[in-house]
Amino acid sequence: MQFKHFPGFFLATGIVLGISACSEQPDPTLALTSVSTALPTADLAAGQQLQIAFMPDIHFHDIYANFSDGAFAGLPNSLSGKHATIRSMAAQLKSTRLFNENYFALLAALDDAAARGIKLIALPGDFSDDGQPLHIRGLAAILQHYSNAYGMQFFAAPGNHDPVRPFSRPAGKSDYLGINGYEQPIYSPGSAACSGKLPAVQRHSKLSTICSEEVKELGYKEIMAQLAPFGFYPQPGYLYWETPYSNYNEGNYHFSQASEQAIYTQRQYEICLQGTGGRYKQPGYSQCSMVPDSSYLVEPVEGLWLLAIDANVYLPQAGDNGYAGAGNAGYNRMFSHKTQVTDWITRVVQRAEQAGKTLIAFSHYPMSEFYNGQSDAIAMQFGADSFQLARRPADSVSNMLAATGLKLHIGGHMHINDTGISRSPDGKVLVNVQAPSLAAYVPAYKLVTIKPQHNVEVQTVVLHDIPRYNELFEHYLQEHNTLAQQGAPLWNKAILTANNYREFTNWHLSELTRQRFLPQDWPAPLRDNLLALNGWQLLVLSQLQSPLQLTQLLAELVTLQQSQNWQQAATAADALATEAGLVAEDFANWNGFDLAVDFYRLRNAGSLALQDISPLRLAQYQLLTRLLAAKAEAETGSNSDSFARQFGDLFQLLQAFRHGDSDMHFRLDLSNGSISDLSR
Repeated sequence: MQFKHFPGFFLATGIVLGISACSEQPDPTLALTSVSTALPTADLAAGQQLQIAFMPDIHFHDIYANFSDGAFAGLPNSLSGKHATIRSMAAQLKSTRLFNENYFALLAALDDAAARGIKLIALPGDFSDDGQPLHIRGLAAILQHYSNAYGMQFFAAPGNHDPVRPFSRPAGKSDYLGINGYEQPIYSPGSAACSGKLPAVQRHSKLSTICSEEVKELGYKEIMAQLAPFGFYPQPGYLYWETPYSNYNEGNYHFSQASEQAIYTQRQYEICLQGTGGRYKQPGYSQCSMVPDSSYLVEPVEGLWLLAIDANVYLPQAGDNGYAGAGNAGYNRMFSHKTQVTDWITRVVQRAEQAGKTLIAFSHYPMSEFYNGQSDAIAMQFGADSFQLARRPADSVSNMLAATGLKLHIGGHMHINDTGISRSPDGKVLVNVQAPSLAAYVPAYKLVTIKPQHNVEVQTVVLHDIPRYNELFEHYLQEHNTLAQQGAPLWNKAILTANNYREFTNWHLSELTRQRFLPQDWPAPLRDNLLALNGWQLLVLSQLQSPLQLTQLLAELVTLQQSQNWQQAATAADALATEAGLVAEDFANWNGFDLAVDFYRLRNAGSLALQDISPLRLAQYQLLTRLLAAKAEAETGSNSDSFARQFGDLFQLLQAFRHGDSDMHFRLDLSNGSISDLSR
C-alpha cells in the first residue's frame, strides 16, 4: 500500500502554546509495512526521563480517502491536487467536534511529538469518528507511517465512536459535502437511506443518496484487527502484554502465549441488562449476551506499565442492533456491568507496586467530576440534563476508582481541559487528567514526563499555528454561497477569515454557542435577558435598589432606563467601577453573547482560555461577580428567578471554571497525590 493519498506530511517543531512548520518532509510515497519497532529499554529508577503523549478524541476522518468501490469521487481541491471527502461546514458548526480540519491537527501533533523525540503515544478513545472502514484504514496508514519513520509506538483504547456499537452495523451520514455546495448523503447498504425507508422529512438534500460499504460502522472485531499493531494485540517488541482474560503474568511471559490468548474470541464477556454476567451473574439477570472487551496492559519500556482500559459499556436493549450507546454510561456502569475489568484494575495496581513499575492508566471516559466541582450548581441553574452532566461519574464511583489504587489516569470524551482529584475513604488519591481534543477548542494534547522520586510532570501542548488548516476553505465558500441562494440558515462566514487553527476552533466554539448551546442548554428567561443586555447594563442592574424578576426585566427595560432609580444605580455603578480601577463605560464594549462565549471558553479550556479573554474583561467579570453576589444576598427572601440570583449564579460558575486545579503544567507526586503548579 502506498502513502499517496496523503497530501504531504510535515515535520513541525513545537513548544507549548505554539507549533510552526519547518522544511523537512518525509517521503509521502513511503510504503507501509506492519513492522513493530522495539524501543530501547530505560531504567526509570536510575533517573531516566520518559515521555508519553496522550491524544484523545482525534475523531479522525480521512479527508482524502479513496472509496475502494469508487462510490464517491470527492471534491477536487485546488491546493492539494486531491479529491476531498469531507463533511459540510454546517455540520461541523453544530457538532462539539470538527470533522475535517482535525486531519491536519493530527499530523501537526504527531510531527510535534516527533520533533520532541517522543516515542510513546496513547490514543484514549474516539480515535475515529464512528469507525467507518475508509477512515479506520486511513488512520492505520498514518500511525504506521509515523511508526516506521520515527520509531513511535501507539496504544489505542476505544471510545463510544469506535465502535458505536459492539458489532458492525449499517450507517452513514447525510451531510458529506457534495458538488455545487450541496450536502451529499452517503450511507451503507442495509441502512434506511439505502433501502428506501428513510422518512421524507429527512430527504433534505438535492443530491441522491450514495450507497457504499465504506461508511458502515465497524464493530470491535474489525477495528481491533485493522489497528492490531497499535496496542490491541501483543507485538514482538513489547516487554509485556496482557488482558483481563489472560492466565499468565509478568513472571512467565512469552509472546507466543500472549498471542494465543489475545485472539478476539478469548476477549469476550457476558453482559446482562442488570449487571455483569459470567461468574458475577445474579439470579434474575436477563437479556444476557456475549460482547467484546479490548482492555489490555502493556510494558513498552522497562519499568513503565500503560493500562489501556476499555470503559465502553453497551447495555442490552431491544432494537438498534441490540445495544444502547456507550456515551453516557462510562465508569458509572463499569463497576456494575464490567466487574471483571474493575477487579482486574485492582490486581494490576497491586502487581505494579510489588514489581516496582510506574503505572499510568488511560481510557476514554473521565474518572472524576470535570467541572471544577460545579456539576450540582450547573444542574440547578440549567437543568440536570444539560451540559452533558449524564457523563459525570458519580462521586461514589470516583471514590471506588481511587480505592483501586490507581494514581494517575488520562481521559477524554468531554473535549475539555481539566484536572480532577478523587480520594477513597482509606486515603488513596487518584488524579484524573482530562485531555483536550485536537478537534475542538482549545486544540491540544497532554505530555506526561516520568521523573525520578515518583514524580510525574503533566504539560499541555497547544496547537496554535498548523500548516494547511485552511486548505478546505474553498469548498466551504461554495457551500455558503449555495445556502445563501437557497435562503437557508447561514453559518457565520467570518470563520473563513481565521488566521490560524486555534482561531478557527475559537470561531467553531462561538458558532456552536450560537447555534446549539444557547438554544438547547439555557432556560429561555436567562438566555433572552443575556442576549438583550451588555456589560454596562449588567453593571447598572447590579446596583438597582428595587428587586427585579428575570421574567419582568425585558418588558420593563426601556422604561427602567429612563427612571430616577436607574440614574442612581448608574452613578453608584460608576463609583464602584472607579474604585476597582475600571471605567464603567468600558463595560459596554461587550454584550451577553460575548459573555456566553467566554463562559464556554472557560468551561472547555480552563486556564488555556485566558489567552483569548482580555485581562480587562476578566477584571470586569470579577467585579460583577462580587456585586451580584452582594445584591442577591441583600435581597433576602427573593425567589430563585430574581435577576441578581440568576446572573449572580452565572458569574459564580464562570469564576469557578477559571479557578480549578492546575490544568496547564504541573508536577504530580505519585507517592501522595500532591500537585505543584508549574505554569507560572
